Amino acid sequence: MYSSQPALRAKQVIHCFTIASKNLVLDIESGSLHQVDDAMLTVLNDINKQIESSGASAVTTEAFLCASFEMQSEISTLINAGLLFSMKKGTENSTKDSNSINEYMKNRRPVVKALCLHMAHECNLRCAYCFAGDGTYFHELVTDRGLMPLDVGKKALDFLILHSGTRHNLEVDFFGGEPMLNFNVVKKLLEYGRSREAETGKKFRFTLTTNGSLLTDEANQYINQHFDNVVLSLDGRQCTNDRMRKMHNGSGSYSQVLPKIKAFADSRNHKNYYVRGTFTRHNPDFAADVLHLAECGFKHISVEPVVAPQEAEYSLRKEDLPELFLEYEKLAVALVEREYTGQRVHFFHFEMDLSGGPCLAKRITGCGAGSEYLAVTPSGKLYPCHQFVGDEKFQIGDLTTGVTKTGLIEEFSACNVFSKPECMGCWARYYCSGGCMATAYHTHGDILKPEWVSCELQRKRVECALYVFSERAEKE
Repeated sequence: MYSSQPALRAKQVIHCFTIASKNLVLDIESGSLHQVDDAMLTVLNDINKQIESSGASAVTTEAFLCASFEMQSEISTLINAGLLFSMKKGTENSTKDSNSINEYMKNRRPVVKALCLHMAHECNLRCAYCFAGDGTYFHELVTDRGLMPLDVGKKALDFLILHSGTRHNLEVDFFGGEPMLNFNVVKKLLEYGRSREAETGKKFRFTLTTNGSLLTDEANQYINQHFDNVVLSLDGRQCTNDRMRKMHNGSGSYSQVLPKIKAFADSRNHKNYYVRGTFTRHNPDFAADVLHLAECGFKHISVEPVVAPQEAEYSLRKEDLPELFLEYEKLAVALVEREYTGQRVHFFHFEMDLSGGPCLAKRITGCGAGSEYLAVTPSGKLYPCHQFVGDEKFQIGDLTTGVTKTGLIEEFSACNVFSKPECMGCWARYYCSGGCMATAYHTHGDILKPEWVSCELQRKRVECALYVFSERAEKE
């Protein structure tokens, strides 16, 4: 059996599941993971159901009392060690229970630690699923189109420094549209940020998110010298990518982009980057796209479900879930097999640390959109994140006047697992952060109401991540 350190208090719950004939049991409150045989899985499942229905303790349930003496002994040992049906959660040094953590989340005063700078509300691609209207940023945003001027970018970095409190490490993502359409300003802002570090004692971590089409050897050299992380967009196989990710002239982008991002990843010694793709209803066999990217030589990959209105013909729906679940399991098994042959790939959603990280607050609050993380448009408008840009209800202020909708900031700050009733009964609540607030709003009109299909996919990803973790633990 594999176990991690127990931690923070909450209610009793375990989650039992099977992937590739491997039975796993997660004790949610301690974060402990156990591999069991079929007979033990059945007993633990029955105990769990009886606890949930009656509120009884594990050792007083009928399922426990009917189990063999050996099973009772093993279950009791794990319970006494705080590794099964436990009442603790967090790091081994944590003494806070769920009520105190909940109170902390209500009363915390987060500072801004990250900005998403929209360097360009223009793009040389026309991706069908783009949140920004195929890269055009919608006609109603015509006053906020174009490229971010240098003075606006400087104001944004100054704003981040001013509102970051005592926080030392700050993050800035140069985003778009396509930020390399404005690369000269990007470079000047990076230089400005470094100069401000010396003056303020802050430390910037710069990320570039790009479609890769404008990369050159010269640009690669500069990026490798100055950027901490890079996100490169490609959806996988050529047929998948070119259906959704087209150039401005309507041609597919794969043949132009793939050689450029391969050369970039090689120049970076395959460190500190992700190839980030999107799967839609058109490619439910997305495992093939991930594995294609792996065969292309990429070591860090993230292929994620599309975020789209339900009426979009490419959006994911409830009836797609069984096929998508199987695909995630297929991918998990395939990636484990690659590891056995020394071809490890870091798939973003399967990289999970059960030893206590990331910190509990991060797992409860997620990205921090609207409170710790803000998006800045080319004209200097402030939004909770890039997914809200253009919706004036969510413009929280601008770089000239500052934050004017403090109530909106408070609403986003209070959004966490404990403030979402649907989350509190979910076995994956300490690993998913309650889901994307933008997706929740665009589906239900409420950032506190998670979107069900997204939740189901997230739960399956967590299961697969736990499976990969257990395989690595067994190998080590």
